[in-house]
Amino acid sequence: MKADLARNEQYKSWLKGLKQKVRQAQLKAAVSVNTVLLEFYWDLGADIVEKQKTAVWGSGFLKQLSQDLMAEFPDMKGFSLRNLKYIRQWYQFYADKISIGQQPVAQLAKLSEPLFLQIPWGHNISIVSKCKTTEEALFYVRKTLKHNWSRNVLVHQIENGLYKREGKAITNFSKALPSPQSDLAQQILKDPYNFDFLALTEDFNERELEKGLLRHITKFLLELGAGFAYMGQQVPLRVGERDFFLDLLFYHTRLHCYVVIELKTGDFEPEHAGKLNFYIKAVDEQFRKKGDEPTIGILLCKNRDKLVAEYALSDIHKPIGVSEYQLTQSLPENLKSSLPSIEEIEAVLSREAGDE
Repeated sequence: MKADLARNEQYKSWLKGLKQKVRQAQLKAAVSVNTVLLEFYWDLGADIVEKQKTAVWGSGFLKQLSQDLMAEFPDMKGFSLRNLKYIRQWYQFYADKISIGQQPVAQLAKLSEPLFLQIPWGHNISIVSKCKTTEEALFYVRKTLKHNWSRNVLVHQIENGLYKREGKAITNFSKALPSPQSDLAQQILKDPYNFDFLALTEDFNERELEKGLLRHITKFLLELGAGFAYMGQQVPLRVGERDFFLDLLFYHTRLHCYVVIELKTGDFEPEHAGKLNFYIKAVDEQFRKKGDEPTIGILLCKNRDKLVAEYALSDIHKPIGVSEYQLTQSLPENLKSSLPSIEEIEAVLSREAGDE
């Protein structure tokens, strides 16, 4: 089959034109590597889809094309069979957004958000491989551009379902904050938060949760999202003759405001909102400086009744958000005690290495 396809005049003519396109793309790439490469991939993906519909070249078409292109351009890594399949998948994923009857590259301008041309190819592969809709995919494209995510961070955010969680917390921001600050603040909250990097017993308390989050502060900040700067734990507040302590205090560099986070190991209760409201007032009085926006409070609890939370926040004037959190690696005490410690595992590995 491969020999027959290689001698097919129609195929040879198309392959000749394709090789010329590759050379043109190589020349342009010196000026704008990523965009030009992706435009070429888009055009190639459209060609592959069209040829597989109309040309009778058999099931080995992509394999033959890969061999021919790699033979002609041995220094280019994008013509493996696997990558050609990704190119086809990538084109088909977004193709429903494009009007029929125009040249593929020219159609890019017709897309509502052709932002995927501005992120690396590896990021594009991860997005179309893991996302189910174009809306979800474009959400991650925008986030990648905004926060300059590495591919590993992007994959982490997709696998942890950021698209479904961001902006979903129950808040009173629309009443307590002016626009657009209220909209921006809403978007920094998630529901639920995923603390799957923690391994706690079933009966953990709030101090253990707090210490666990701080032991994994990098992962905690990644889950909170871009812009959070850690200020301290158990931050003291003096009000009247009494001392109070904030679980966690952050400053958000994009919202330009302090963020108080209170942790609860049980269900949300209305009095939690009242206490957090008190803390926000104190931070505004004692920490907030000229140029700072109003302090925001985030209450993280194991469970919360949506209606109860909405009622509790309805008459509170300080901006508060209520979200749940998940500990997917939570371990029962009897199981945790039976597992080997890190030190024991390292000792076994050291002995095994010595035996080799």
